[in-house]
Amino acid sequence: MQTYDDKPWIKSYDSGIDHNIAIPDITFVDMIIEGFTKDPSRAAMHYMGKTISFRELDSLSLIFASFLHEKGLGPGDVVGINLPNIPQYLIALAGIIRAGCAITGISPLLTPKEYVHQINDSGAKAIVILDMLYEQKVSGICDEIPNLNIVISTNVGDFLPMVKKILGNLFKKIPSGEVVQSPNKQYFNFQTILDTEQAQKIEVSISQDDTCLIQYTGGTTGLPKGTVLTHRNLVANNTHATTWVEFKSGQDCVCSGFPFFHLAGLALCMMAISTGNTQCLVPDPRNTDHICNQIQKHQPTVLANVPTLYHMLMENPKFMLLDFSSINICISGAAPFSVEGMTSLERMIGKNKILEVYGMTESSPLLTMNPYKGTKKIGSVGVPIQNTLIKIVDVATGTEEMPIGEEGELIASGPQIMKGYHNKPEETSHALREFKGEKWLYTGDVARMDKDGFITIVDRVKDMINVGGYKVFSRELEEKLYEHKAVEFCAIVGIDDPKRPGSEHVKLVVQKSSQYLDKDESVIEKDILAYCRENMAAYKIPKIIEFIDEIPLTPVGKVDKKVLRSNTKNKKVQ
Repeated sequence: MQTYDDKPWIKSYDSGIDHNIAIPDITFVDMIIEGFTKDPSRAAMHYMGKTISFRELDSLSLIFASFLHEKGLGPGDVVGINLPNIPQYLIALAGIIRAGCAITGISPLLTPKEYVHQINDSGAKAIVILDMLYEQKVSGICDEIPNLNIVISTNVGDFLPMVKKILGNLFKKIPSGEVVQSPNKQYFNFQTILDTEQAQKIEVSISQDDTCLIQYTGGTTGLPKGTVLTHRNLVANNTHATTWVEFKSGQDCVCSGFPFFHLAGLALCMMAISTGNTQCLVPDPRNTDHICNQIQKHQPTVLANVPTLYHMLMENPKFMLLDFSSINICISGAAPFSVEGMTSLERMIGKNKILEVYGMTESSPLLTMNPYKGTKKIGSVGVPIQNTLIKIVDVATGTEEMPIGEEGELIASGPQIMKGYHNKPEETSHALREFKGEKWLYTGDVARMDKDGFITIVDRVKDMINVGGYKVFSRELEEKLYEHKAVEFCAIVGIDDPKRPGSEHVKLVVQKSSQYLDKDESVIEKDILAYCRENMAAYKIPKIIEFIDEIPLTPVGKVDKKVLRSNTKNKKVQ
């Protein structure tokens, strides 16, 4: 009988891709500097009409690294970046790790309370922050973050072309904020640093096993945890990804809607930099007109987004008229992409271009990818990538391997697996466990692997719904409901059944499609229920249906089921 130790996925690899590949014996600093020097004159990034070359990125990041070094920051210190996808993010990122410091990316969508938690928990001593974010989020909490003593502010317009900057300021189109200085903190302006500081040769001692990134998880339960990723982790995963999709130096261009404060966005960004390839910066991924303009103007070879953003793009008439001949792959990740949605996207961009992937912050982030050239299985997140082992184990104890083809919790092992959670030994020991003498990451995802090694994610363990002892997988139901014409977006969650302790009701939340916006919801409700009765077992049929204007999303574009569960406006329909 076939087992996971047989590595059935290897036979599904593209020709020329080895399961065990050599990982360069270098730090992440070495990797990005190598990218800077491949073709210094090539565009490193396009931003709102301005192009910055690798030579400029190299020079500016070294100036910023010199500034940090001069201020006494180096190995062992943490610097936060609180910016959208603008040039300052890449300059700061490269400068911080060149100074030997670790980075913690902070989402601009956090609340002030969440800022306090991440800054204090990570131990950040400095932050690079948008002036308007400082005014809105940080100015009022300065007393609560005593160890943060250096504030470096910047503005979204600082790297705009001069004409756009002048017009933006004239018509007050560039958002800005006032940076009111607080006692016991030092304040600097990012642009002034780059204009006035001198680049110096910096000698710092860092190893592959030093911390490069403290990346905070989404915090769907409790406070977010800081995932500690080393230089070795990031070099390994970057090598995996760039080899898998055959990134060629100076020949590719990436247009990604993933924010850099999310590890998927950062990984795509580093893939481009390390190989000397260009990227189109997308400050606001919901501005689909801007993404369409970038595709038309710069003809990227790689498009990367969460499924919800692909849906938004497909609703934009401009997207439908674009020439997609330059695009080799459309990467989708971070959330499930419905089969119907992928099929619709393929009709626009061309066959065999959608590359669904899977991973998590704790794995730097990639664990599986569909083949780049070979047959892709729609609905599957692909096969384990190089140097990566995956098993499916029982959900209850995590100690018994499930037979190939059966569902269980996905566990993974490889050089990209995190060091642990920052200052959280108990949570670390729960996530990183020994299985048959080796350390494995327990992902919390329910999955199955087929005989060819392709993996299908069924659900999150915590999203499984218990209906009178029967297990209901939310993703399975969502996939089926997306085939109903009234459903634009939907989510399935479990709601406690007050009459049956330990059991739950299945709740369906629907964002209606455009052609159903003006129709009677009670009629739509009955139609959906009739459809469910025809297509799913009785215990899977939603007991509660709620229509809302817009499905709530997390900062990276995942459906926020935490919000949906906490919504108390539940109407019993059956």
